[in-house]
Parts: sequence; C-alpha cells; structure tokens
Amino acid sequence: MDTIKRIALALVIIGGINWGLIGLFQFDLVAAIFGGQDAALSRVIYTLVGIGALLCLPLLFAPADEDERESARGRNLTYSTEFAEENDPTEFKNDKEK
Repeated sequence: MDTIKRIALALVIIGGINWGLIGLFQFDLVAAIFGGQDAALSRVIYTLVGIGALLCLPLLFAPADEDERESARGRNLTYSTEFAEENDPTEFKNDKEK
C-alpha cells in the first residue's frame, strides 16, 4: 500500500505544479504535452491526478509525528522531568548544626 500512496503523492505534486503554472503563467503543461485539454490522454492524466488526490486525503488526518502515532495506537507514554529531586530541607539544617 505504501507504493500506491507514493504514486498518489507524485500525481498530486504533478497536479499542483500544473495548477501553479496555470495560475502564474496561464500555461497548462499537461494540455501542452498531451495535445490539449480535450485530448483523451490529457483527460486520463487529469483523472489520475484527481484519484491521487482522493487517495492522499487520509494523509491530511494522519498523526504528524512519532509521539502522536504512538498515542494514537493507545500506548501510555510516560515523560520524565529534567529537574532533580528536591532535597529534604531538614538535612541541611542538621549539617549546619554539626
């Protein structure tokens, strides 16, 4: 399944670059390469990009980092602090009296 996600992501990137070119320069790269927007091959590419976007949709809701993934699996994470244990103040008082 990882391969399908990578292919889908590549298609979404291609679509994003194409939309960027359309927005900035009014140039449709897919249509230029494959014979216009109405050409069958261009329509296939547009359809594959759309399917790739749908397959990438779950990535939007996936946990972003390792801690979130582990907590999503139901693991109970314990975090320790960087602070040292506090000493008993009576120990210092006894040391001064000696």
